[in-house]
Amino acid sequence: MTVQQEAPTGGVGEAGEPLEVWIDQDLCTGDGICAQYAPEVFELDIDGLAYVKSPEDELLQEAGATTPVPLPLLQDVVDSAKECPGDCIHVRRVSDGVEVFGPDAE
Repeated sequence: MTVQQEAPTGGVGEAGEPLEVWIDQDLCTGDGICAQYAPEVFELDIDGLAYVKSPEDELLQEAGATTPVPLPLLQDVVDSAKECPGDCIHVRRVSDGVEVFGPDAE
C-alpha cells in the first residue's frame, strides 16, 4: 500500500487524481443505498435525505458540500452513484471539476 492510499483525508481516483463527491439533495429520494455502500462517506439525516460526511465524520448539510473520496472506498462510492435511484450523487475531479461518475459524467 502506498502512502497516498493510506492518507485518511485524501480523495484519490484510479489515475491518482484527487476526487470529491457531493449529493444534490433536491434529487435525493432518501433510499439510503449510498449509506449502505459507503457509510464512511454518506449518511441519512433526520430529514430523510442523504448527505456526505467530512473526513472527521461530521455530516455536511450545506448545499453542494463536498468531501474527498478515499481510495479504499472509491469503488463503494462509484457503486453508490451508479445505483442511486435519484441520480443525485456526483463524483468529480478536484483539479478541474469534471464529473467522472454520476448523472453528469462525461
